[in-house]
Amino acid sequence: MARSLEQQTAKLPSDLFLWAAFGSIAGSLALNLSRKEHGALFVGQWAPTFLLLGIYNKLVKLHGSEGV
Repeated sequence: MARSLEQQTAKLPSDLFLWAAFGSIAGSLALNLSRKEHGALFVGQWAPTFLLLGIYNKLVKLHGSEGV
């Protein structure tokens, strides 16, 4: 299962995760400005997760799943 997941995510462009992190930050800011503070905190915490997934994706592309 992990190998098929890695094969599918390897097809995604690396900058997709960066844009997802920026979208999370922008969404958090929008929620914060609309006074939905709990939602803003929840969405804002997605950014580090997206960035870590992007790093993992890049490492898998460079070294393969066995090299990580």
